[in-house]
Amino acid sequence: MSEQPPLGVRALDALFRATPAMSVARMSEERLRRVQGATIPARGPANLLLGRPRGGVRISTRTFPASHGELPLRLYVPQRPALGPRPVVLHLHGGGFVLGSARQGDWLCSAVADDLDAVVVAVDYRLAPTHRFPAALDDCYEALLWTVEHAHVLGADPERLGLMGDSAGGNLAAVLALRAREESGPAVLHQALLYPATDLTEALREHASYVGNRGIVLSNDDLEIFYGHYLPEGTDPTDWRLSPVHAPDLAGLPPAVVVVAGLDPLHDSGVRYAEALVASGTPARVEDFHLMPHGFLSFPYLARSARPALEAVVADQRRHLGGDPPISGHR
Repeated sequence: MSEQPPLGVRALDALFRATPAMSVARMSEERLRRVQGATIPARGPANLLLGRPRGGVRISTRTFPASHGELPLRLYVPQRPALGPRPVVLHLHGGGFVLGSARQGDWLCSAVADDLDAVVVAVDYRLAPTHRFPAALDDCYEALLWTVEHAHVLGADPERLGLMGDSAGGNLAAVLALRAREESGPAVLHQALLYPATDLTEALREHASYVGNRGIVLSNDDLEIFYGHYLPEGTDPTDWRLSPVHAPDLAGLPPAVVVVAGLDPLHDSGVRYAEALVASGTPARVEDFHLMPHGFLSFPYLARSARPALEAVVADQRRHLGGDPPISGHR
């Protein structure tokens, strides 16, 4: 008999099962359009689910002129005086390439900004199916170039650059690291991949975590629809820009911390990517939270492992990017 998830995870599972808007597999096309166009309120019940932003971190929004038009960014900057230029982390949100926004990462991004003493830049990339691959990837790469070019204006050091992404954002972060290497782009020093989608091929369906998926937060049906919306018809899913685990060479990439969740159909996808990185000579460590579901860092009040996972991520970022813990300690 399998071990029962903690009470908070069971509550989260019940909420997702009771709310069609939480599952893309149960959404009509009309509902999907409404959800994509919705704005998460700055205050209210959403913060009880997604977590309140860390105090002492200034959150602001701006846009920059990307090749397709103005691209929104969300900036997280500690309010305490800086001792010098801070590390800078580009964050890419999850949502299966179809849902989500930078706003949903307020708890995570503000906590990283505070605990690492870093500037965090989150990208509101274009969403599928209106904008299929490679729209999101191109948006994120342009945001990476913008962040490096404007780092000094943000009070950040462009030579202490990290990537962070969860779920689909973890896919985009892994691919950005590869693209930066391939195109002689910015020198990325670290990648934090949170339950990343690293394999969009049929091989995913053979993973034990996919076969045994209990459907908490993320069902296999959801995954199939997400990937169907993101991939244009006829696209080869073994393309490393979609499935980085299939890249012919993973050498020379930045060190990675890969957070995985035991109740997640993408658990094995994340572990296999970390193993492939290590086999290529790229340092990688896995932080495995075996009783957590997919996306658990997005629900810090219900998922008891969210804070330990955050601490593991920040510790690895500090190891490779520098940065100072807050003088007053963790709040």
